[in-house]
Amino acid sequence: MSLMHQSQVSRQPTDTGRVMAWLLLSTLPGIATLTWHFGLGVLSNVLLAGAFGIGLEALVLRLRRRTVRPVLADNSALVTGVLLGASLPPGTSLWLILVGMVAAIVVAKQLYGGLGQNPFNPAMVGYALLLISFPAAMTQWAAPHGLLSADGLSLGELLARVTGMSSGMNTGPGVDAWSGATPLDAFKHKPDALLASEFWASNPLPDGTQAAWRNVALAWLAGGALLLYKRLIGWQIPLSMLTAMGVLAGFSYAVDPSHHGSPAFHWLSGAAVFGAFFIATDPVSAATSRKGKLYYGAGIGVLVMLIREAGAYPDAVAFAVLLMNFTVPFIDYYTQPRTQGHARPNRGIKVTRLDDEEAS
Repeated sequence: MSLMHQSQVSRQPTDTGRVMAWLLLSTLPGIATLTWHFGLGVLSNVLLAGAFGIGLEALVLRLRRRTVRPVLADNSALVTGVLLGASLPPGTSLWLILVGMVAAIVVAKQLYGGLGQNPFNPAMVGYALLLISFPAAMTQWAAPHGLLSADGLSLGELLARVTGMSSGMNTGPGVDAWSGATPLDAFKHKPDALLASEFWASNPLPDGTQAAWRNVALAWLAGGALLLYKRLIGWQIPLSMLTAMGVLAGFSYAVDPSHHGSPAFHWLSGAAVFGAFFIATDPVSAATSRKGKLYYGAGIGVLVMLIREAGAYPDAVAFAVLLMNFTVPFIDYYTQPRTQGHARPNRGIKVTRLDDEEAS
């Protein structure tokens, strides 16, 4: 490591808890917008997942005979819970959230040694496990009736659904609150003989669904802008990921606009913006060098589009991130910058930091 690099590291903030607190603050626009459009089920997801994250981390630390308070003070378990909770369909059952958080905190994080040692993004491990294991429950999204609408689930109906005391999607007073599909899911499964214009003209989703998802994506973008402004993440991963998605989506759309979504549709109809700023930029499981982050983000964008177009899952952000997590050691090995005074770059050196400003 060069003296200049050492100087940069010494000037960086080291309070992990404060960094995580800013990350939590930056999620508020997205969570608030989700709640406004999709109801209190968003808040129940986030609160339950956050509580499970803290409780599970404390339990595992006790079992490992480690000090609990300093580790919990870094807020990383709470952040994992918030990110996973915001990813789940509103009003997800309590037991499903618990299963996802066990996968995220116990398996993907603590079994690897805790914060800084996990090779995979914990929140996405939990999400991917739930999506593969319980696809029906994970694809039932609420219709965007709004927080204050009489058409949405009441507090009592939500509690019954979360606690498993209601059959939820099939019977009961809240059945009309569930659409069962996102715009990406609906468009992916449209009949091949149906043109895109004909499909959208048929109103396949509840009124306001596309506008709601667009507003949510823009809210996540606002939160991501705060992270960039505070220099808590670099621009390389979000930009390269969204650019790769835009290029591939633009090419497909130009070739056949009747059966492929536009770049704007792919950016604003799912978790692309959320994934680009809040998931792919995880400093532990992402690439570290400037060039490596560009490759890493672009790889995620390419995989998202390949899975969306040819795979079985309409959103694909979680799977793309986890697949690229596998490649991080390889990317870091071949993209380490040349140290000052050396003719060649160092190979095989990976510096993992919670606040990696060298790439900003």
